[in-house]
Amino acid sequence: MYSLIPVLSVFARILLAFSPAFLVPLAWAVALDAQEHALLWTACFGLTLVSGLALMAATRSQRRELQPRDGFLLVNLVWLVLPAFAALPLMYTVPDISWFKAYFEAMSALTATGATALSGLDALPASVNVWRCFLQYLGGLGIMLLVVAVLPMMGLGGFQVYKAETPGPMKDAKFTPRIAETARGLWGVYFVFSAACLLAYRWAGMSWVDAFMHMCSTMGLGGFSSYDASLGHFNSPRIELVATVFMALAGINFLRYFIVLRSRSVRPLLHDREFRSYVFVLLASIAVVTALLRLHGVYPDLVQALRSSAFHVVSVATTTGYASTDYAQWPVFAPVLLLFLGCFVSCAGSTGGGIKMIRMILLIKQARRELVRIVHPRVVNPVTLGGTVLPMSVMTATFGFMLIYGAVIVGLTMVLLLTGLDMVTAFSAVVATVNNIGPGLGQVGPAGNFGVLSDFQLWVLSFAMLMGRLELLSFLVLFTGQFWRK
Repeated sequence: MYSLIPVLSVFARILLAFSPAFLVPLAWAVALDAQEHALLWTACFGLTLVSGLALMAATRSQRRELQPRDGFLLVNLVWLVLPAFAALPLMYTVPDISWFKAYFEAMSALTATGATALSGLDALPASVNVWRCFLQYLGGLGIMLLVVAVLPMMGLGGFQVYKAETPGPMKDAKFTPRIAETARGLWGVYFVFSAACLLAYRWAGMSWVDAFMHMCSTMGLGGFSSYDASLGHFNSPRIELVATVFMALAGINFLRYFIVLRSRSVRPLLHDREFRSYVFVLLASIAVVTALLRLHGVYPDLVQALRSSAFHVVSVATTTGYASTDYAQWPVFAPVLLLFLGCFVSCAGSTGGGIKMIRMILLIKQARRELVRIVHPRVVNPVTLGGTVLPMSVMTATFGFMLIYGAVIVGLTMVLLLTGLDMVTAFSAVVATVNNIGPGLGQVGPAGNFGVLSDFQLWVLSFAMLMGRLELLSFLVLFTGQFWRK
């Protein structure tokens, strides 16, 4: 019989590593003279710390190297349980919030989805908004990557955790001899970009606290804001420019940045097919939406149309979810296109969600290959990427993922329709949460939020966010009989 104790032993250490996160909003509460909330953050830190210590003591006797299925189970356990701890302070600081909404909000934050069930953000304590945004910062690149860098120090292997957590089909690629070195390199790049983003927002006119919060949700591609109007609150072309640039940068594979820094050359990035496709799709989409907005007279001049188009295309395509206006009121083609872009544009290895650009490239290559085979049945025409022939296992995994992806979208949409939601809201809510985009259309569009949904609907979408963050297969594998057999 499969034993959970070794996994729980590692999870205890992850819980300990997560507990200092509560000190970040505590520091802001003290700095902003919100002393009445300092005790709450201290209590949440203490509770998480004590829970981790107690679990570690209870499982101390059984420690071993992580096996493949241990990695999958551990990652799922982290993303299911950590939101419960993260939701605790929301219960005591947000007026009239239920446990379901608090858990949904915490899940949305840690999965960097950005689908909020809260309104009145402007009136919330700064430390609460800092907490919401900081969770997206942690979840953006993946809190498990931080743990991977630490696990070897504990005598525990981290590669199986990395495989379960890392987005995209090319999970077996090692860019350094040791996976922990790769994880540390990724976080190093992440911190450098974060510092630049923070200073850029401050330069653009934000206060330090707003700059910190929006840096967190920009680099995490989560899209949480401290204002109900999102970045529209500032009505600043300079701030929107900073957001657009750093959202676009965060949507690129961070491993490519790591390689560029190691090789001291931009060639690995410029020669990357996924990067080139990513840039092309963004630029082409911006041009199309800009032309559409001008043709329909949504904006009086080309500059305003280009500004709004570029900001919203990059925001939704990278699954960030910021908004400066209610783009759902644009000609219907535009918001539907934005939602579609959010399903696949982000690069694998970025902080974005969706099926990833690399999978779309592989599917197009395979479709082209099949068209050639119809005309020339005996031709040898393998699928290649970067001059390398891809093994059939990669293509099989891609096809399996896409099949399950479609089934999950349809299945969860039908569940929400069964609860009485209208078609547009149900479908867009599922697409927005499975792909970790944030806002959908209809009742959950950029001018609304998910707070209008029932508790059951929020639970369904919470699991949709979890499955999307773990790229479906890492979550659904737990429901197979083979996983639990010894």
